[in-house]
Amino acid sequence: MNPGPAEPSATVAPQLRELRRRAGLTLEAAAARAGLSPAHLSRLETGRRQPSLPLLLELARTYGTTVSELLGETPAVADPIVRAGGPGAREADGWTYWQAGGPGRGMQALRVHVPYTSERGELVRVHPGEEWLYVLKGRLRLYLGETRHVLEPGDSAHFDSLTPHRIGAAAEGGADLLFVHTLLQSSLAGLCLGGAATTHH
Repeated sequence: MNPGPAEPSATVAPQLRELRRRAGLTLEAAAARAGLSPAHLSRLETGRRQPSLPLLLELARTYGTTVSELLGETPAVADPIVRAGGPGAREADGWTYWQAGGPGRGMQALRVHVPYTSERGELVRVHPGEEWLYVLKGRLRLYLGETRHVLEPGDSAHFDSLTPHRIGAAAEGGADLLFVHTLLQSSLAGLCLGGAATTHH
């Protein structure tokens, strides 16, 4: 009997299960996001069904990864150096970001410019993970729970992201900071903490 068709399923099945667990999703929650029944996703995770390419794409989106990772392919070694003229800036709700680390790492590093805004416009965030920031320029306002902190250049903060938190510049001209977080599933556009309800940190 030719075992060829079963081999991709044997590779994909444990990857699907591991990525779902890494994302902190139950079988039911992941199936709902991907538009599948829990029974169908269970069969994929146990290797009893083989996913089509469109389904692999949908599952990759669900878990914030690539089809290559779902297939268990080993990625090429990433360049550990990020040059000053590297990836360009991205902006969301006035916040500006520059990539400061490699993609697909457990820690995501960014250089960020935070504009000056009213404290009432800052969005409170709570999510799994850790965050570390270091103020390069300007004054930064950081709320951790009900405690208000003002950080000056050279100050840093390291906190559990499950602590309700919000960030804003405390003076006109904004603030520049280095920012590291452990949310592997977050996209760059999803990191902004600003005044609009559709903006995320």
